[in-house]
Amino acid sequence: MPTHYETLGVSKTATEAEIRKAYRRLARKYHPDANGGDTTAEERFKEISHAHDVLSDTDKRRDYDAEQTMFRGGRPGGQGAGAAGGFGDFGDIFGQMFGGRGRGGARTGGQTQRVQRGSDLEVSVNITFDQAMSGVQLPVSADAPHTCDACSGSGSTAGSAPALCPDCNGRGVRGRNLGGFDLSEPCVRCHGAGTIIEDPCTVCGGDGRVLVQRRYQVKIPAGAKDGTRIRLKGKGGPGPRGGESGDLYVITRVSPSGLYVRDGDDLTIDVPVTFAEATLGAKIDIPTIDGPIKLSVPAGSDTGKVLRLRGKGAPRLSGEGRGDLRARLKVVVPKELTASQRKALQAFSDMDGGNPREELFNRR
Repeated sequence: MPTHYETLGVSKTATEAEIRKAYRRLARKYHPDANGGDTTAEERFKEISHAHDVLSDTDKRRDYDAEQTMFRGGRPGGQGAGAAGGFGDFGDIFGQMFGGRGRGGARTGGQTQRVQRGSDLEVSVNITFDQAMSGVQLPVSADAPHTCDACSGSGSTAGSAPALCPDCNGRGVRGRNLGGFDLSEPCVRCHGAGTIIEDPCTVCGGDGRVLVQRRYQVKIPAGAKDGTRIRLKGKGGPGPRGGESGDLYVITRVSPSGLYVRDGDDLTIDVPVTFAEATLGAKIDIPTIDGPIKLSVPAGSDTGKVLRLRGKGAPRLSGEGRGDLRARLKVVVPKELTASQRKALQAFSDMDGGNPREELFNRR
């Protein structure tokens, strides 16, 4: 399985700018809207978005790098950034290595019973560009494990209870000698739970969970980007046999705007202007995400000139201020002229007398 760095095609020493640039390039290539329902491209896009989410966050990236060093190429199972798979966290890892009790353990009859955390889940939600700019609350649904009502999540038939695992005596871990020290690892028989189901529930088969569809209302913040991850804590899958629930991550898929090009929190809009407006200067109306405003076009503006309107771009996800709006001018040349227009333009050309190409011959 490739690392997040390999997914984005950057080195482990890549800067934030390099990571952001790599993500934008790959996101444009594999975005679902650009690949007409190609499921392979969609899965690739999800991998790219998750890698960017981890590596663009300083804390998540630090934890991920530490995990990569610990496990020599990936975390063993589980999901979610900053978690060390089935081991829970680094406290659990060292607790297992040196005979301690991780935070996922519970004391029962003098023995440690390990309780697994539920899985993290992901679901995508499609929103329009306008909804991303203003923020919106939407319903989302996710197929997720749910605590079995028949056994209340214990996994055992009503009237019975899980028994201590005879292989690990309820500790959930077994020791293995590595020569210099003993390493504790999850018990193979009970998978680290510390108990076994002797009389499994007929509804859930002893897992303690059943698959159901759950619906939630999720608030998409103003300024959401394509690939923004919104965490609903504790709304993921419940842990087996009463363990802590995982989290649900809602991934936003923002449809492109037909008017603006987004670059982070900045927006760019192409603004056509007439030859006269560009030459003489003018005040013109242009659209923004807040409504029309007046734009002052300086006299003598060329095609490609960019005018910056500060604070008129996309809202920042932090809630502090907004990006800028860049108005890029495009001088429109008329395709047809009336006789009087042609005559006036010819008169202007005769009076101008300048040759804009003269400098081309002076640069040899």
